[in-house]
Amino acid sequence: MTSVLAFLSNTPFDPETELARFRRRFDSAGGIVAFTGQVRADAGAATRLFLDHYPGFTERHIESICRDAASRFNLDGVLVVHRVGEMGPAEPIVLAAAAASHRRQAFEAVDFLMDYVKSEAPIWKREFDGVHWRWIEPTARDREEKARWSVGAPCRA
Repeated sequence: MTSVLAFLSNTPFDPETELARFRRRFDSAGGIVAFTGQVRADAGAATRLFLDHYPGFTERHIESICRDAASRFNLDGVLVVHRVGEMGPAEPIVLAAAAASHRRQAFEAVDFLMDYVKSEAPIWKREFDGVHWRWIEPTARDREEKARWSVGAPCRA
């Protein structure tokens, strides 16, 4: 049975601490892959990011995405930690990790997780440019990246 760990955090989290905890649970896995997304600190970009959610519903939706990845890629374990609330440049937004028997499964699973969490998780995003808040919607590229998973067979070890 695959272990699925998915939760939201209203406060900053340390990706290294969460990943170390995950690695200890799956120390016999053949490979563990992780991705950490953070608030961009580009010049001229937003100074603040705010992520809102519908408590309970959002967590269940992310857990469903994790279970789908676990089944599709035959994973030992899946972890998604997602920040909500207000955050600034360089603060972690999301950590996605997968433990599997083989590296390719773990790499593809994390890629899949990020494409689906970014496009499908019911999290509403606003950014502040120092003057105005504006809503952020998934882009055409986000939708294209997610769509590639509906073509072809799942990863096989």
